[in-house]
Amino acid sequence: MSGLRQNRVPWETGIPRGLRMSFWSDERRHSQSRSIGQRPIDLETEFDQHVLACVLSRALKEIEAGEMTATEATGLSRAELQDVLTRNFPAIPVKAFALEKVTDREPGMEEGLLRDLLFAHARPGAPVSARFAKIIARRALRNNHLWQDLGLFNRAELSRLLAKHFPMLAAGNTKHMKWKKYFYRKLCEAEGFSLCAAPSCRECNEFDSCFGPEEGESLHARIKNGLALD
Repeated sequence: MSGLRQNRVPWETGIPRGLRMSFWSDERRHSQSRSIGQRPIDLETEFDQHVLACVLSRALKEIEAGEMTATEATGLSRAELQDVLTRNFPAIPVKAFALEKVTDREPGMEEGLLRDLLFAHARPGAPVSARFAKIIARRALRNNHLWQDLGLFNRAELSRLLAKHFPMLAAGNTKHMKWKKYFYRKLCEAEGFSLCAAPSCRECNEFDSCFGPEEGESLHARIKNGLALD
């Protein structure tokens, strides 16, 4: 079946019930439409919604812990968040994200560079790709693997997201470099310099730092299991 169906177990164990129920009620409507000959299920749209639910779930945890506001956690403006919630998760009370208390923060220099890189490679005329650019640039500033800080369940989900919304950028990562490392390499290349002194990746003593496996447990699973986050 689709990759989405493989994510159902983590959904059941990691993402808050409200986000989960809103998503699956929408999928049931699509399934019923397909069964009576109406519009087919758009699996790619559903995957985008899955990613948004994962990101919003991480944001809620940070809001509840007093670490971040909703705009700080997602990189989206208050108006963009309002639209995402209304359009994709109508069953979720907007007040859970305390949007009335937040302001739109301008990105710092590093985040701005990451945004520009992603904007430059986003699908033309696709507002959702531009929004994912903002989300990814903000979450890339965290310390875990990028897929973890987006609330996803593995690197494969992140790779799928990037291939869909930033196809030319994603296609360039032919050596399967860690995505954050790859982004910063592209930024260096754009400026005409390199932070790496090694003559080639194969001769670098920090090879694993750039190309090692991005293993680990989903942050949703770690929270459910009662483990502290680093």
